[in-house]
Amino acid sequence: MTATSFRIAAFADRRPKLLALALGAISATGFAPLNFWPLTLLAFGCWMALVARSPKGWRAFGIGWTFGVGHFVVGLNWIATAFTYQAAMPAWLGWIAVVLLALYLAVYPALAAWGAWMVRSWGEPATRLTAPSYILAFSGLWTLTEWLRSWVFTGFAWNPLGAVAISFAQPAQWIGTYGLSGLVFIVAAIYVLPYFQRSTTDEAPRDLSERRQLLTQLGFGAVIAAFMALVYFDPFPSTERLTAAGTTPITVVQPNVGQQDKWRGEKADANFAKLARLTVPRDDAPRLILWPEAAIPDYLETGYPAPYYDRSPMAARARLTALMNPGDLMLLGALKLELDRTGEARGARNAVMTVHPDGTLGARYDKAHLVPYGEYLPMRPILSALGLSRLAPGDMDFWPGPGPRTLDLGAFGRAGLQICYEIIFSGQVVDRANRPDFIFNPSNDAWFGAWGPPQHLAQARLRAIEEGLPVVRATPTGISAVIDADGRVVASLPRLTAGRIDTMLPPAHPPTLFSRHGNVLPVGFALLLLAAAIAFRRRGR
Repeated sequence: MTATSFRIAAFADRRPKLLALALGAISATGFAPLNFWPLTLLAFGCWMALVARSPKGWRAFGIGWTFGVGHFVVGLNWIATAFTYQAAMPAWLGWIAVVLLALYLAVYPALAAWGAWMVRSWGEPATRLTAPSYILAFSGLWTLTEWLRSWVFTGFAWNPLGAVAISFAQPAQWIGTYGLSGLVFIVAAIYVLPYFQRSTTDEAPRDLSERRQLLTQLGFGAVIAAFMALVYFDPFPSTERLTAAGTTPITVVQPNVGQQDKWRGEKADANFAKLARLTVPRDDAPRLILWPEAAIPDYLETGYPAPYYDRSPMAARARLTALMNPGDLMLLGALKLELDRTGEARGARNAVMTVHPDGTLGARYDKAHLVPYGEYLPMRPILSALGLSRLAPGDMDFWPGPGPRTLDLGAFGRAGLQICYEIIFSGQVVDRANRPDFIFNPSNDAWFGAWGPPQHLAQARLRAIEEGLPVVRATPTGISAVIDADGRVVASLPRLTAGRIDTMLPPAHPPTLFSRHGNVLPVGFALLLLAAAIAFRRRGR
């Protein structure tokens, strides 16, 4: 063992949780906007070695938990920015919220670490760090815990590990994002753990079987990496993909209206003027106009008591139709009120509405997966009594819609809708019984700092790959983008820039394996990894 390896091992023995916390923080640098994915692979491999050195299962759990705390505090730092827009709460409370959320989310890496340690130590003294049983068990458990994180307590699926491999993420069309995370985990283990195995002994692998095992694992990792690269670059594309071209013209508008100005009444006309200036037709061709989430404060539907309107619904729609060609169609984020029998507003819907050139409204989509504390306040009577409120302005909670829905837009095709945060939930973004031609993801990332928007974009790209559908994002401050069905960004507008995208909507691919079966596939892949781990373990015994 080298002197450096000895010192690292000694520190790991004295301060394993501190080292795990640092490794977790480093691992988060592989996500956007930094994209230091080699550091993520290195950190995960080192963490696996640290877990393997634990003498007890509860210590492995603790090491997994502290790793998770570091991982999520750094990766989710953008959440703290949201508190700077809520005057009722101090900005420093944002960092407390980030830490508290990380303390909860860290339970999932902790469970994966504890389970992998149990498989490694099952029935006999611990095996080698590079044992296939340990690597496969850890990868399978990480995949399962990411899937659990996506739905337990309504779910928070932000930054799955597979997002660091966004440039080589095509396997997600077969095994989903969570399965892709498992593959990334295996690659990290295979290329990092052998160093620690060699560092814990004074000699090279002791016999031919150990050398063969090491070479087999390195070869397996090379095959996985080559497979991911091969699928991404697609050296033998089908004729259909080579000749396909979009035929639906779209205009995506990004007005660069900041969160600090979005809900200020005196800025409403100026904000609309920015949208209008970027929307005016450049020719007579029909187009699909796509505006961001909650693009306007006006209520477009009739039937509410007069005090709720700043301008009549007819006047509000007339402002929109004045920007449209006769053949245009507009999708925009707007609000809908829910009234009780007395005419009092009891709730609201975060909606996408369809506006025709004659001012009539078409089909509407209501956001189903709402943001806790942003769009509704959990345990409202208790938290309100403590002086806490939602991060978004207003005291009225939003009500959820029924779930994914496909809107028939006539000549412009069929649109699947996912508003903002909804796009991060793998396997939950499309009505499988009525598959759309594309997914429209209006969003408001204006209050998520510099890290949130590029991370959000990366996860939208994963949905495009999984479903084989193009995704269009329209946001007030960026990043607005048009993403093809392979997850490639074909047009975009950078953050804090006003602009518009005029392009053709990319075509959809035939339904992918994941689009037909959803998260059954990554869960099945994880169980297959665990079964293989147990088989290797039995063989080792």
